[in-house]
Amino acid sequence: MKIAVLGTGAGARCHTARLTELGHHVIVGTRNPEATLARTEPDMMGTPPYRDFHAAHPGIELHTFSEAADAAELVISGIDGAHAVQALSALPRQALAGKTLVDYAVPYVYQQPDQVERPWPTPWGVMPRLDPVDTDSLAEQIQRALPETKVVKAFVTQEQETVTHPEEFAGGDHTMLVAGDDADAKAAAGELLRAYGWRDIVDLGPLAAARGMEMYAHLHTAIGLALGTRFGVKIVR
Repeated sequence: MKIAVLGTGAGARCHTARLTELGHHVIVGTRNPEATLARTEPDMMGTPPYRDFHAAHPGIELHTFSEAADAAELVISGIDGAHAVQALSALPRQALAGKTLVDYAVPYVYQQPDQVERPWPTPWGVMPRLDPVDTDSLAEQIQRALPETKVVKAFVTQEQETVTHPEEFAGGDHTMLVAGDDADAKAAAGELLRAYGWRDIVDLGPLAAARGMEMYAHLHTAIGLALGTRFGVKIVR
């Protein structure tokens, strides 16, 4: 299958590498390919420049967001939550119309420490707040902006290293959550997850459930900080 991965951050690289291993034709999208390859410094999370990853995976195509989405059958959005709606809305209508788009971004709003009334300190700085929250979600905002696209929220309740390699914990016997308004789109996301190795996939129903999935990010971070490591979550029923 031709799959577009929009974004070049650490999470997007996990999907790009894993999908390539599984035999898919992966097309990576970025705002400006030349600028992306020209960067020589790590990003804000300390991820090495994309040029290093690209050199290690020379067969992977790098194009603009529009070119990558237009060429793909299924799209995975790794665009950060603060810019996802704007970036996806700017694409030509036909690039995403009728396609499944799996969104895994958390709608973080990063602030300076002196802008936070009651800061939550973490090893990498103040924990960002979420916006939207409670009565809306990033996934729903994307769906409203792209009414002809079938948006699925998935992958967001785990780090992307674990999403693409679930066997790291309990041989893969832990739980992944999905939500969306289109049954076929959720089935496509489920097929991808099973190819990654997931055996327990829980459908939370309509895309409104993405609100809870996105808000879970803070609890997931708190657990990770307490354990000092990545982990898996199993829903027992």
